[in-house]
Amino acid sequence: MNGDTNDALGPLAGCRVLELGSTVAAPFCGRLFADLGAKVVNVERPEGDSLRSLGRHYKGKSLWWASIHRNKETIAINLKSDAGRDIVRRLIPHFDIVIENFKPGTLEKWGLGYEDIARDHPGLILVRISGFGQTGPYSGRAGYGIIGESLSGIRSITGEPDRPPSRVATPMTDYVAGMYGAFGAAAALHERTRTGRGQVVDVALYEAAFSMMESFVPAFDKLGLVPTRVGSRLHGHVPNSLFPVKEEEWIHIAAGNTSTFRRLAAAMDQPELAENPRFAESPERLENEEELVAVISRWTETWTLGDLYEYLVEKDIPAGPIYTVADVFTDPQFAAREMIVDVPDEEIGSLKLSGIAPKFSRTPGALRWTGQSIGHDTRTVLTRDLGLSDAELDALEAESAIASAPARED
Repeated sequence: MNGDTNDALGPLAGCRVLELGSTVAAPFCGRLFADLGAKVVNVERPEGDSLRSLGRHYKGKSLWWASIHRNKETIAINLKSDAGRDIVRRLIPHFDIVIENFKPGTLEKWGLGYEDIARDHPGLILVRISGFGQTGPYSGRAGYGIIGESLSGIRSITGEPDRPPSRVATPMTDYVAGMYGAFGAAAALHERTRTGRGQVVDVALYEAAFSMMESFVPAFDKLGLVPTRVGSRLHGHVPNSLFPVKEEEWIHIAAGNTSTFRRLAAAMDQPELAENPRFAESPERLENEEELVAVISRWTETWTLGDLYEYLVEKDIPAGPIYTVADVFTDPQFAAREMIVDVPDEEIGSLKLSGIAPKFSRTPGALRWTGQSIGHDTRTVLTRDLGLSDAELDALEAESAIASAPARED
């Protein structure tokens, strides 16, 4: 790793990451490194990444950008220009890891393929995130996370059985792919300590989604089972579902393990349920799921949400109400583990962001600033890492190879 340990907190202090990606998957991968102390430099196009126009805004600032690009230095480089690509080529030797999520072949077209950029930097790790991976008959196709979910099978099991397939209302697969990219890069860093050699980490969005289908693969192979949509329930784990309570509210109870189900039956004052041969063990509960869900529902309907939640917690039965983000903001567990953090922001003062996961006992990460304005750190980074003078930077900006933020007035 390449130094820079004094101004960063976390177990990855000293690691340097150059992020060439856009929208969600690659930036989230970079965000994981930045949260844990790595120096991450995000490269976006001079007109701004498309993510800046997505989601909600406050006083003109993209709130999604502010979160996913926190803790990063932000530079604006025109990768479609020869001069811009030359800047990136010269920057790469200063970094341990490069992250990108362009369509396969784009880096090669720009002369920035792995063989080109690792020729004089054999320890370089390149994380490549794409719709279908760098190989295979679909590799050249455009792909988003939701398309990966569609082809992976995961959407076929998501939603109510009598309605069209649903989706999680967040780019789940992009986030999962970003985690695979970060995990793969960390594994490659570990391997590099033994060999001194870097490598390519090839992450496909459809594979990230498909990895969440692992329990169904052997079941189809040996039993020919094709899972279908079961709404709020979990395949093969009964009871594990939403249950109705008073005032048209709901609570989720997860008591599919036999020991937990026995505690639930006792809590319901119906211990005989746990001895009933139709419900005693998991295979029988699965076979008679509708009957058991109906029995539990009749019991939960007699409770208010708050009283039932408190009672089930007391009885050591996993259960929870369906929180909104407003509920999260007032929950003491989130507060105790600093999962809502107030972070300084140069443009709007401060902003509350989701906290860092996982937690480290000795070297915790830190949230130091939110995502910055376009070109906020262009001149700082290019002066520090490449030694460019003000005159050289002015010339590059004049030919639209870079963009930098105007100096702020105090």
